[in-house]
Amino acid sequence: MKFVVNGAQHTTVAGPLTTLLYVLREELGLVGAKAGCQHGSCGACTVLIDGEPRRSCLTVVATLEGAEVTTVEALGDRSHLSDVQVAFNEHYAAQCGFCTPGMLLAATALIKRKGGPVERDEVVEALGGHYCRCTGYVRILDAVVAASRGERLGAMAPSALEIRGVAP
Repeated sequence: MKFVVNGAQHTTVAGPLTTLLYVLREELGLVGAKAGCQHGSCGACTVLIDGEPRRSCLTVVATLEGAEVTTVEALGDRSHLSDVQVAFNEHYAAQCGFCTPGMLLAATALIKRKGGPVERDEVVEALGGHYCRCTGYVRILDAVVAASRGERLGAMAPSALEIRGVAP
């Protein structure tokens, strides 16, 4: 199977019924998609396939011929975070981070699909089935709405890197 992962062509050596989650983590070393429930219920393994959120634990590579897969690793890096990543940071929308990659990708897809500001109820619907066991959802919803509107808290909140004592 040949498909694109984060802009690079990939040919998997895995069998056609191997899950995308396995290929991402074990073949490509992309561990942003988490192996949570492994049956599509928690959303921790969410990636974008041709721009749409999909559970990588349920997606077999036989369905990916010619597809474009985007993982959380492609959203940004330490020197340039995506707007959604910045908003999650500024709104303290992540605790342990296990669910965060899937939520970031689902939120990114929603904002791109909408093409402008999103309402809270749209975020609730887009993140339905993404389970967070740490934060509750208020800050997550606030972060996605703020990102869709281009709102920045700026100097009010330290960056995640500053909190962890890591220089950008």
